[in-house]
Amino acid sequence: MALTERADGFTIASVLATRATTDSGRPYLLFGEDFYSYGAVDTHAEALAAGLAGLGVEPGDRIALVLPSCPEFVISMFAAAKLGAVVVPLNPRLATPDLQYMLRHSEAVCAVTIEQDRGTDFLHLFEEIMPQLPDLRYLVTVGAEELWYDETIYQFEDLLSAGAGRDFPAPETEPGDCFALLYTSGTSGKPKGVELSHSNLLAVAAGTAEAIGLQETDRVVGISALFHVFGLSQGVLGSALTGASVVLLDDAGAGALLDAAEKYQATVQYGIPTSFLSQLSSLAETGRATDSLRLAVVAGAPVSDELIADLSDRLGATVLAGYSVTETASTVSVSVPGDSPEQRRFTVGRPISGTIVRIVEAATEGDVELPVESVGEIRVKGPGVMLGYYRQPNQTAESFDADGFFRTGDLGLVDEDGFLHLVGRTRDVIIRSGFNVYPREVESRIESHPAVQEVAAIGVADELLGEAICACIVPVEGAIVTDHEIVDWCRETLADDKVPDIVRFVDELPRTDTGQVRR
Repeated sequence: MALTERADGFTIASVLATRATTDSGRPYLLFGEDFYSYGAVDTHAEALAAGLAGLGVEPGDRIALVLPSCPEFVISMFAAAKLGAVVVPLNPRLATPDLQYMLRHSEAVCAVTIEQDRGTDFLHLFEEIMPQLPDLRYLVTVGAEELWYDETIYQFEDLLSAGAGRDFPAPETEPGDCFALLYTSGTSGKPKGVELSHSNLLAVAAGTAEAIGLQETDRVVGISALFHVFGLSQGVLGSALTGASVVLLDDAGAGALLDAAEKYQATVQYGIPTSFLSQLSSLAETGRATDSLRLAVVAGAPVSDELIADLSDRLGATVLAGYSVTETASTVSVSVPGDSPEQRRFTVGRPISGTIVRIVEAATEGDVELPVESVGEIRVKGPGVMLGYYRQPNQTAESFDADGFFRTGDLGLVDEDGFLHLVGRTRDVIIRSGFNVYPREVESRIESHPAVQEVAAIGVADELLGEAICACIVPVEGAIVTDHEIVDWCRETLADDKVPDIVRFVDELPRTDTGQVRR
């Protein structure tokens, strides 16, 4: 029976329970010197679920995960699944206003957070923002510090101890119930909560694992962003469905990745183009090898055919390219090991099992489906397509066409053999290191600077980042301002991924005949 068929009807909690029953001792999470079997993760998740239930967390409640890639993230995710709760994975590097907005918008009642990470004191941060978050009742902290806690703050290990061996009410969870709320930026750059069900995530995880041939003997490396849909779906759940092991990395640097790949003899690597480019550079400098790798899967951002060729030559592994969208629970299409070298180099493969891709004339309001080899907007229908945008019914309705296909906003074509080729985007978006950056958000911040008259943020091809953010600024007449001042101004309110990499001052911005900025 195909993996996609076996996963049908499962919930995320039942996937782990089944794996823990059949392969209890099989390695699941590898993190530094720590090792967690499937049975251990299930036991910890059960204890944490009981501990959270003891606090009053109920089915349907939102649990925010503000954590780097660590075992506690995975354990908390499965604990939420056992409770019938909804996880809200959030990037710990978010700017404080963005984090506060998402916590409030999601109505999270509980947050699991790291105590310290990359110089940020999250306990202090939450102390400042919790008075503005009326729904957030509990904070669970991950760390080794001996701290004083009140009735709202609990340490992760203490909750595990409190819940060990205790029962809690079993929820009546259905595969179609919402399990994850993942935030992505809309066309205005404002965050939107993408609601994904158990079946959304599992269908795509199974379809991707089936397509690339993931095996229970595989050890997967490159998962450094569990809050991202690919890390959550294909990284955590795809491995659980197949029995593979996941090497978790809290350091996304090329050196740490190569060390982990060598230490654990990783056989499969996932990553965005930026991480693979850094890896190639490190391999060239150090002369190291990646002899154990058999597959490398590149997704999450536009990838050049030159990068695919370079990776194939240098890694000694079969390199596959995928097309991933948050609203489709990650993978839409992916090349497979059996595809020809040309197909794996110049396309992002064919749609995974159950997914239908349609190419539509982007400029036609009547949604005319185009023939093969025609460039148009990519529309998607399938088991991974989201339930909707949380608390935004109008935005949800606008995102689907009359036939129920999701409007991706990306341009592409399907060739005569059914392979999808990515061409560009119909919407203004810069994909920097795998993250969507919407120009309007960057521009709004820069425009608020007293020395700026006008600004346009554009994407510039960059070998390392994929696209770098370039701010083209028309200064106020007579004003004196430097590029460093603009960057510092942006850092005050924008996340690091949205801060311009390049600042250029110009006399005027180029415009179309209708007066719009010609990006």
